[in-house]
Amino acid sequence: MELVDAIVLISTLAFIVIYGSYKSRGSKNVSDFIKGGNEAKWWTVGLSVMATQASAITFLSTPGQAFNDGMGFVQFYFGVPIAMVVICMVFLPIYHKLKVYTAYEYLESRFDQKTRTLTALLFLIQRGLAAGITIFAPAIVLSAVVGWDLFTLNIIIGVLVIIYTVSGGTKAVNVTQKQQMAVIFAGMFIAFFFILNHLPDDISFIKALKIAGSSGKLEILDFSFDFENRYTFWSGILGGTFLALSYFGTDQSQVQRYLSAKSLRESQMGLLFNGFLKVPMQFFILLVGVMVFVFYQFETAPLNFNPAAQNAVYESEYKADYENLEARLHEIQLQKKEIASQFGSIAAEDEASQQILQTQVAALNTKEFAIRDEAKLLIKQADSTIETNDKDYIFISFILDFLPKGLVGLLLAVILSAAMSSTASELNALASTTTMDLFKRNVKTKKSDKYFLNASKLFTLGWGIFAIAFACIAYLSDNLIQLVNIIGSIFYGNVLGIFLLAFFIKYVKAKSVFIGALITQAIVLYVWYIDLMPYLWLNIFGSALVIFISITLEYFFRNNK
Repeated sequence: MELVDAIVLISTLAFIVIYGSYKSRGSKNVSDFIKGGNEAKWWTVGLSVMATQASAITFLSTPGQAFNDGMGFVQFYFGVPIAMVVICMVFLPIYHKLKVYTAYEYLESRFDQKTRTLTALLFLIQRGLAAGITIFAPAIVLSAVVGWDLFTLNIIIGVLVIIYTVSGGTKAVNVTQKQQMAVIFAGMFIAFFFILNHLPDDISFIKALKIAGSSGKLEILDFSFDFENRYTFWSGILGGTFLALSYFGTDQSQVQRYLSAKSLRESQMGLLFNGFLKVPMQFFILLVGVMVFVFYQFETAPLNFNPAAQNAVYESEYKADYENLEARLHEIQLQKKEIASQFGSIAAEDEASQQILQTQVAALNTKEFAIRDEAKLLIKQADSTIETNDKDYIFISFILDFLPKGLVGLLLAVILSAAMSSTASELNALASTTTMDLFKRNVKTKKSDKYFLNASKLFTLGWGIFAIAFACIAYLSDNLIQLVNIIGSIFYGNVLGIFLLAFFIKYVKAKSVFIGALITQAIVLYVWYIDLMPYLWLNIFGSALVIFISITLEYFFRNNK
C-alpha cells in the first residue's frame, strides 16, 4: 500500500475514534451510557440503525455476491420496509411506554425472569459470535490481499472500537456512526463512478447494463416457488420480513439504537427512514458489484481472487495444471472482451444482433465457470485448509489493483469503518444486555447507579476481548454476508415467536413459553444441521413452532391441573 493511502486510512480512522471519544465523554449514569441520554434525532437513529447492520461484510461480500450471482440477492431485503412499519406500530409504543433499557426487560413483565433470561442468553450467544465475525471478516480479507498480519489486524480493529465504545457508550456509537456512514457512502459512490469512467469510451452505462444482462447478472426478481433457491421474491417477502422483524424488533444491538431517540416519534421516523432507504442502498451496492463484473470483461481477471489460494497452488505440485487453466481462462476472457466491445457498436433497436451476442456470452460463461471450478479443486488438493470461495475477495482485489493512490486508502477506510460501526453497536448491546438482564437482576444488595455504569463499561471491555479472541480463532466459511444471516436465522425465529406470544396471545403463560422456547431452539438447530430448508425460512419456522408448542403446552397444563 502506498504512503498516501496509509495516511488517508489512518487519518480517517483516527478522526472517527478521537471525535467519538471527545463528543461522548463523561457518561454520568447508566441511562446516559445505554440510552445516550435520549438525545438522538431521527436522522441519527436512522443512520445508526443502518450502520449497525451495514458491517464490513456488506461492503466486502455484497459486491462479490453480485459479481458471481447477479442482483437477485436484493430480494433478501424486500421484507425490511414491511418489518419497519410493523415495529413502529407494535413494538416501539410498548418499549417506550415501559421505558425499558433492553427489549428483554419487557418479557419479564409479561412472563417471568426465566423467560427474560433465556431470550437474553439467546441474543448474547448469536450476537457475541456475530461480533467476532464482524471483526474477523475484514481482517482476514485485508490480511490475504494486503499482506497484513491477521492476528494484528483483529486486535487493531477490536481495540479501536473498544476505546470509544467503553468511553462513551451508546452516544459514542451514534456519533461515530454518522461519520462512518458518510465515509462509506462517499467511498462506494467514488468506486461506482470510477468504474464507469474507466470502461471503454463507446461503452455507456446503458450498454454496460446490457453486457451484465447478457450474463444473467440483472435477473432481479424470481417469482418461482423453488424451495431450494435461497433468494426468491417469496423468501424475501416472507422469510425476509420475519428475519427483519426479529433483528430490528428484538435484537438489542438494533433496539438500543432507537431507544436512544428523544421521543417515540423520533424513533419511528428513524426506523422508517432506514426501512425505505435500505433496499435502494443494497441495490446500489449490488450494482457496484455488477459494474465490477462488467469492468472485468475488459480487463484480465485472476483465476481465483484469493491471493493466499493462488500462492498455495503455485508452491505445490499442481502449479503446471493451474497455469494451464489460467491460459484457458485467458483465452475465454479475450473472446468475452471482443464480444463485450461489440455491444458498443450495436444499435439499441437491433435486438437480433444483441441476442446473438448474449447467446455467445452465455456459452463462454459456462466454460469459464467450469474452469474456475477445476481451479478450486486444484487449490483444495494443494492445501485443504485454504478457502477456495473467493467471493469476499473480489471487490477488495479490484480496489487494490485498479483504484488510484488515495482512493485505495479511502476504500480501505470504508471497509474498516463499517467493521467498527457494526462491532461498536454489538459490543454496546452485549454489555447493556449483560448488565441489565443478567447482572443487575442477580445483585442482591442495593448498589449505586455509578456501580452499574462501571459494570457496563467492564462488560463492554469483556465482550470486546471475547470478540477479538473469537476473531483470532474463527474460520472463513461460505460467503460472509450469508454466514452472519445464517447465524441470526438459527436464533431469531424463536425469539420473535416469544415476543409475538407476549404481544398478541395473552392467555399463554410463562411456563409454557419457557419450555416451548427450549424445545423450539433444539428443533431449529437440528433442522439447520440436516439442511432441511433454506436458512431464511428458519425465521418463519422458528416463530411458528414456538407459538404452536407454547399454545399446545398451555392447553395441556390447564387440562391437567
